Amino acid sequence: MSQSPSAVSSVKFAETTSNDVTTVDSAENIQHVLDALDDADCRAILEATSEDALSANEVSDTCDLPLSTTYRKLELLTDAGLLEERTRLCTTGKHSSEYVRTVEDVVVSLGASGEMGLEVTQRARSPGDR
Repeated sequence: MSQSPSAVSSVKFAETTSNDVTTVDSAENIQHVLDALDDADCRAILEATSEDALSANEVSDTCDLPLSTTYRKLELLTDAGLLEERTRLCTTGKHSSEYVRTVEDVVVSLGASGEMGLEVTQRARSPGDR
């Protein structure tokens, strides 16, 4: 039973947990994260945003994706909790959105009874991050 990204509420990971690792328990949220990671364009965006926050146009250029596709993938990744949308302040007063990867590691496990588990390691935040 697959749902469209807009039909699924955003996956939110705890700000701080033991060793900054969060366990995702909901089967729906696990599937949402796995769907995002299954997409090659989404993986390219995660790689592109691993060092620096990028605007949608910068992601589009870096990943060689049409801008309309880029916006859909950015929404999928932010809803899955893998990217964070921030506001990029400009001296001209015209602010824009930028995107940065929020997770360092995702580990999928399969229990003895067939239950699926997902652990997400949050990236360390720099002092200037919210």
